[in-house]
Amino acid sequence: MQLSRRGLLGSAAVLSTVPVLRGRAQASPKIRLGVLTDLSGTYRDNTGPNSVACTRQAVEEFNPSGHGFTVDVISADHQNKPDVASTIARQWFDQGVDAVVDVPTSSVALAVAQVAKEKDKIMLNASATTTDLTDKQCSPNSIVWSFDTYMMAVSQGGTMVKQGGKSWFFITADYVFGHSLEEQTAALVEKQGGKVLGRVRYPFPDTTDFSSYLQQAQASGAQVLGLANAGLDTVNSVKQAHEFGLNQTMKLAPLLIFITDVHSLGPDMAQGLNCTTSFYWNYNDRTRAFTKRVQPKLSNGAYPNMAHASCYGITLHYLKSAAAMGAANAVKSGRETVARMKGMPTDDDAFGAGRIRSDGRGEFPAYLWRVKTPAETKMPWDVFDLVTVTPAADVLHPLNTKCAFPVTTT
Repeated sequence: MQLSRRGLLGSAAVLSTVPVLRGRAQASPKIRLGVLTDLSGTYRDNTGPNSVACTRQAVEEFNPSGHGFTVDVISADHQNKPDVASTIARQWFDQGVDAVVDVPTSSVALAVAQVAKEKDKIMLNASATTTDLTDKQCSPNSIVWSFDTYMMAVSQGGTMVKQGGKSWFFITADYVFGHSLEEQTAALVEKQGGKVLGRVRYPFPDTTDFSSYLQQAQASGAQVLGLANAGLDTVNSVKQAHEFGLNQTMKLAPLLIFITDVHSLGPDMAQGLNCTTSFYWNYNDRTRAFTKRVQPKLSNGAYPNMAHASCYGITLHYLKSAAAMGAANAVKSGRETVARMKGMPTDDDAFGAGRIRSDGRGEFPAYLWRVKTPAETKMPWDVFDLVTVTPAADVLHPLNTKCAFPVTTT
């Protein structure tokens, strides 16, 4: 009996943390946002509490009451598990949540996108990167804001090949994100005359020891080690590569690395790495102004990365679109609200001016950076020197005509 009760309690633990919402008040239009993120796992620092903070920052700056409606923001931990995320999203939507924000981990985002489509709600994706979200499994109810695996392959992988890295070995997180990043980068390497000498996929999210995979990479004789992973997996891979001395014989190419990862590695270990981002806090006056406003609200003294900034940008644009439609109309249909988001130009301090393509992909440039040396670094988060800017048109995957969903301009 005791074991049975424990099992029952364990199975209910996830849902017990999800806020129960009351019915929507008729008299006052209200929008409810649920930030579904990683609060405890490998992507916590790159998304997590600071994604929640940046979502709230967008709401605060927009001032919904000045537009005749109110906004509630709640959050939950999806634990990087598609089934957990789907259950939370379904419960939220049934209880009146209008849009789910952030949604890191590609397998999770694909699952939540289907629930949003089924319920005619919205997924405002700020941090999952698989191109399937705007291609093979595209949805008229989803937006992918500022980066994906295709962008990383073109900017990060393409640059490494041009710099002489012709032979590659990949260490890949064994789920849809890692597969997508590896496959797209490998295709680009081969298209530019390079070769893939080997690849190995590790269990996600339960791997912390990468030594056996690094040994295989070293034995391959490849010039470049492509890390098709993210978050703590990337940090641990780079640290262990240094411990093995692999950085002395191969070029390390983390294909998705955030400024939060660079900060965790430290300037001695991260120096010289190439990083592709859609946002950097110290890029211009507008990015610095956004950072000045939000940084005091972020945990552990962090500065915002491109996933955090994407939560801000995508939420702000959603609220602008809802105000243009009227909040009461915006909550009636997720599809119609997303169509309106695509028909309005975007503009915010984190990303500047842009727009959203008919498949839901935000159109923003990619910035390739070199991590500064310790001598060049003036402060802990002053880590990047700009190498090149790639226009949005060059880092967007070809439009799947089946994903050319309606766009509403009025």
